[in-house]
Amino acid sequence: MENIYILMLVALVVLAVIDLVVGVSNDAINFLNSAVGSKVISVRNIMIIASLGIFLGAATSSGMMEVARKGIFMPGEFYFNEIMYIFLAVMITDILLLDTFNSLGMPTSTTVSIVFELLGAAVAMALIKISLNDSETVSNLAKYINTAKALQIIFGILLSVVVAFSIGAFVQFISRMVYSFQFEKKKRYVNAIFGGIAITAITYFIFMKGLKGTDYYKALQGSIEGNEVLIILGGFVFWSILAYILSIFSKFNVLKFIIGIGTFSLALAFSGNDLVNFIGVPIAALNSYQAWHGSGIAATEFSMDILSEKVPTQTVLLLIAGGIMVVTLWFSNKAKKVAATEINLARQSDATERFSPNQLSRIVVRGTSAISRALDRIIPDSWLKRIEKQFEKPVIHLPQGKVHELPAFDMIRASVNLVVAGILISIATSYKLPLSTTYVTFMVAMGTSLADKAWGRESAVYRVAGVFNVIGGWFLTAFSAFVVAAIFTYIIYLGGVVSIAILFIVVLFILGRSTFKHAKEAKEGKVKQNIARAELRTINQVMKESSEHISEVTKRVDKLYGHVVTDLSAHNLDKLSKTEKHVKKLNKEIDELRSDVFYFIKSLDENSVKASRFYILVLGYLQDVTQSIDYIASTSFTHVNNNHKNLKKSQIADLNSIKNELHKLLERIGSDFEHNSFENIQSIIDSKQDLFGYVSVSLDNQVARIRTEESSKRNTVLYFGILLETKDLIQALMNLLQLYQENRTLYKSEVTNPFKTDLDGL
Repeated sequence: MENIYILMLVALVVLAVIDLVVGVSNDAINFLNSAVGSKVISVRNIMIIASLGIFLGAATSSGMMEVARKGIFMPGEFYFNEIMYIFLAVMITDILLLDTFNSLGMPTSTTVSIVFELLGAAVAMALIKISLNDSETVSNLAKYINTAKALQIIFGILLSVVVAFSIGAFVQFISRMVYSFQFEKKKRYVNAIFGGIAITAITYFIFMKGLKGTDYYKALQGSIEGNEVLIILGGFVFWSILAYILSIFSKFNVLKFIIGIGTFSLALAFSGNDLVNFIGVPIAALNSYQAWHGSGIAATEFSMDILSEKVPTQTVLLLIAGGIMVVTLWFSNKAKKVAATEINLARQSDATERFSPNQLSRIVVRGTSAISRALDRIIPDSWLKRIEKQFEKPVIHLPQGKVHELPAFDMIRASVNLVVAGILISIATSYKLPLSTTYVTFMVAMGTSLADKAWGRESAVYRVAGVFNVIGGWFLTAFSAFVVAAIFTYIIYLGGVVSIAILFIVVLFILGRSTFKHAKEAKEGKVKQNIARAELRTINQVMKESSEHISEVTKRVDKLYGHVVTDLSAHNLDKLSKTEKHVKKLNKEIDELRSDVFYFIKSLDENSVKASRFYILVLGYLQDVTQSIDYIASTSFTHVNNNHKNLKKSQIADLNSIKNELHKLLERIGSDFEHNSFENIQSIIDSKQDLFGYVSVSLDNQVARIRTEESSKRNTVLYFGILLETKDLIQALMNLLQLYQENRTLYKSEVTNPFKTDLDGL
């Protein structure tokens, strides 16, 4: 029997390592985004700084481990075997949940997940015990759950959302009123005072409050307690003077230093607060086994009162965990995907928005705009002008093509993000509250974005929708964690070792599939499967770059059209569904190119503006092509999905003939444009009538069938729709070819004389 629990411990150790990897992949954004978004420090140096903070934070996190042992449930009410079931269910759920959010690129809270997993698993096991005890009912559930502590943790997590957003917005507004966007023009003493306040706050709360409750605090306790005010004032004076002196004798940038030390401190606070989320449960399981082992009492009868006592965590285990977190930080690719979400929502400049607006975001934006207009009528005009002046953004002149290399936000906002988030997390850590670092850092970043007027009328409705999506994901995390952990606990209770083995295999399979899928997506990105826009200047560059787009689109349309005809003929719903998704993806890529036209035109100089006309027309024709294939794929899928009649053999034969001829056309276009060979364009254009002829004959055939044998209205509507959209698709391709044909001479002249810029012929 003992060997079974040893195997469970081994499984928990493996799960702990996996949980560290998937957890850090999601939580890395908490301490990296401000530094990465500001681009003031190289990514390599940011990683080194964060790694040091993580490692030190891991070594000081022992006090937080109590949460996993007794923070959520009453351990004395459970036996050893029941505790092990709870812990296994929690770890399996945590890994699956976090990996799912990593794959979606959505930041979630590892704290919320572990709290609700423990709660769900404990409730499930308590209900099992109640069902087996005739003297107990559901009303006795409260004796198994540490209700007061659980509610305190949950309330603290929810409160942190409001507090973090509000304080972040307030501090950012004050900072911007002091600095505006002109950091370089401020006097040295202003920078020194700002640096003194920020660095003092960071060092005090991280190194003093953050260490409270650990063994390391005891050595400093006598010097700190009672001298807090003196330490704060002394630190402020010391750091302010040092920053001022360094700015006189060197090019010392106090904001860059704040971002560096802030990244270190936030990584330290994250590790100290969140390490319990990854290894707290396995360590609690180890403590449980050590208490039960050699007791001579059966596992089903050994009460776990021992977990109610304070049990120090071995430092070596914390350091090993810290090492795994550091390695994950350096090599996790999924962390980049999660980081992009927050940076995109917080960026100062306009960009392609990831989230679509919803009714709630529209209502919030309209309401906020109404409040803003009301305040404008109340606040004196002189104050409003002063505020507006402080928020005027400087015009930055960059070399052509460098517009997209601007940082997401400036050093002022990055500094505020780090200082405020670090302080809030450190306060929670000092009181042993498992505050959600994701909630705090994300909401601080959103608060500073709002205060910094990063959410303008052009982007507000999208950014607010994004925030709601992320927050909605947090609630989904809590609900999913509770339910799934409860279900897994019941499954493990019923099946024992067999259930554990099956769930363990499921975890490894899902992680393997997820990793493979992510690697495949990354590889596709590197080989440029997705259409991307380069920085274009002349008609030559536009034609060359656009030819790559056209080649890629025609190849994909050729494949998609062939799939639609084949799968529609076979009435294959699954394959039609997959094809429709690929078509939507292609359509989205073209839409993104069209949405970037504004930035493309804005980045052109006066001598190359006319080249944009050609580019806009090319994108318009490409969109016509993709919209036609989108209609064909969608209507075909809907027809089969509604279980309408199959197409007749004669209809299928006509479509196959068109498919084959269209394949020849698209293959020629794709090949010529791939090699920038435009000599055969006219011959391709001349052949369009042959293809139009196939379509016309098919239309006539269907008319004849309607008059004689066709009895299905749905088939007729679908068939006519496919034929007409195919004709539109061919016409859009011909228009595209005609555009290239008309500008071939200009293309040749630029190749011959690359310094010629006369585009009047366009």
